[in-house]
Amino acid sequence: MGELFDRNLVTWMLLAMVAFSMYRGFRRGASGSVKQLVFFLISAVVSVAAIALAAFAAAKASPHLQQWLVERDLANPGPEASKWSQFGYTVLAGLRDLPLLRFAALFLIVHSIVRTLTGFATKALASVVSVPFAVVPSGGAAGKSAGGLIGAALGAGRALLLTAVLFAYCAIFPNAPMSDYIQQSGLYREVASQVIRPATGGLLEERLPVFAKEMSGELGQLWQKRYDVIDANLPEDVALAAAEVTKDVAGEEAKARALYEWVGSRIAYDDDKVRAYVEEGVWREQDPEATFRTRKGVCIDYARLYAAMARAAGLEVRVVTGLGYDGRGGYGSHAWNEIRIAGRWAPLDCTWANAGDWFDPPGFADTHLKQGGLTA
Repeated sequence: MGELFDRNLVTWMLLAMVAFSMYRGFRRGASGSVKQLVFFLISAVVSVAAIALAAFAAAKASPHLQQWLVERDLANPGPEASKWSQFGYTVLAGLRDLPLLRFAALFLIVHSIVRTLTGFATKALASVVSVPFAVVPSGGAAGKSAGGLIGAALGAGRALLLTAVLFAYCAIFPNAPMSDYIQQSGLYREVASQVIRPATGGLLEERLPVFAKEMSGELGQLWQKRYDVIDANLPEDVALAAAEVTKDVAGEEAKARALYEWVGSRIAYDDDKVRAYVEEGVWREQDPEATFRTRKGVCIDYARLYAAMARAAGLEVRVVTGLGYDGRGGYGSHAWNEIRIAGRWAPLDCTWANAGDWFDPPGFADTHLKQGGLTA
């Protein structure tokens, strides 16, 4: 019992929910508490039904939305367009290309509509169902005691819902500072192990973290898509340089390698830019034109310049972000490219070109870990 009721704030928060509901139930009496309990139970059933319906509808509508967006043949608004035009293109392109993002957006829309439409009906149904209990006396010691017991049951239901939310949070963010503290609560551990885990199976503990990780990756891709907009219009000198580099070679792979060697050998790594960011927190954003003009940049600048020149040469390319091996047993933030060659995406790293051949080498994935950020 001592392990169950400890001094952890989560424990006291769960107990306070039950105690407060019990107090309110005592004040309302039996009939009023019954109505609240019925409303809570019906709301819970409606919520579960709304989630199931929204998930089903989103899964069915997702391929149709994707096809519709593909048929629209979205045009890149370019860097000179308004912020709203750029934002709209990025969102629509994300919905077209990212299946989890598309599903999540449709799910939220359908769920919101269903919950709005069922809100009034839920209250009306709760009132009708609780009519037979109106004859239960609310006053007197017996009525108030019964109301208190019903209120305690209602509070326990709310505490269960909160525990489920905390359980999901700990599953998605196991290394977050609050996760350890939450799991130190004896009452939380007991409810989670005896009720939440058996009731949900592996949904919250196993599938939700996977979904959250994949969703995070897609959001990273959506964030990276901004380069498709801001780097869309190439300065003439960059386009001319791309044409010059590839004029004497034929084929996708030969052009891609020629541009890789040019960017890798012409651009110098900007240690001062890294130092300013690490020591002063100052990040100097630069577009491909600035990298081309100054011949300096960091990994993301190499990758953006390569992507811009490759597009100018008619190649299909994307920027990828993630982690790169630092040579000391660890990994740090990094960016590189993938180029479409013979129907597959071949990886390459212009930043590391001076340290070896990093154009589609074997074992590339051993030193480059994607974290979801890429642009097509």
